[in-house]
Amino acid sequence: MEGVHGEPASPAPVIVFVHGWAQSADAWELQLSDPRLAEHFRLVAMDLRGHGRSDVPGADAYGDSRVWADDLAAVLELAGAPAVVVGWSYGGLVVTDYVRVHGTANLAGIVYAGAITELGRDQPGGVVGPAMRNALPDALSADDEVARPAVRRLCGGMTVGSGGEAFVDDILAVPAHVRAGLFRRTVSSAGVLGGIDVPTLVVHGERDAVVDITAAEYVAGKIPGARTRWLPGVGHLPFAEEVRTFDEELAAFTRDAYRKVNR
Repeated sequence: MEGVHGEPASPAPVIVFVHGWAQSADAWELQLSDPRLAEHFRLVAMDLRGHGRSDVPGADAYGDSRVWADDLAAVLELAGAPAVVVGWSYGGLVVTDYVRVHGTANLAGIVYAGAITELGRDQPGGVVGPAMRNALPDALSADDEVARPAVRRLCGGMTVGSGGEAFVDDILAVPAHVRAGLFRRTVSSAGVLGGIDVPTLVVHGERDAVVDITAAEYVAGKIPGARTRWLPGVGHLPFAEEVRTFDEELAAFTRDAYRKVNR
């Protein structure tokens, strides 16, 4: 665990944030510092394996759903359960891996934010937009002269306005074998999503050019009772482009999810 607000023994509801491909816990800085969340919830932002301050295993350590599921399970155990988990981009696939292996044990609710839940060609829960398509495969290259222009193109398409460019160096700081390793698997999740039995919120920018909104529509259609929040004029960073709206939605959702847990 990296970003943590609140004590483990606190009775406050727990929110665990899971970042996306080639990012880190720092992606959630705006949420961790927002008093609308920090004063009422225990907030935990994890670094995925190979990212941020986590250990960096070799190239063969990123293709097993159970590995990702168990990593998140370890964080949930330390953070305090049950928790609402928020998965952004690739983080949504990690959350889905957790459900695939562990079911909804220790989950009060799930938030998919600009997220994928599947990976591989023709997987509807993993449809990417033009910014990601135009960046691959060069963004995975170990040659910085090849990778940097591709990553710059990707980051330029992350938001509707400016701001995505700030992620270029963060992405390139993630070793190339990690960047590539996260894409070396094919995952289908229809059955997993259909079995989710905790409150779920799907948040997606209508102008997301990294993860196509059809991937979010697919998720919402598979999960029984899933709520949706489509954000007009927003790209791939709903938690940064519309901080107030995102954090208010997250706070309300978390309170509602915990009321259901405590019935």
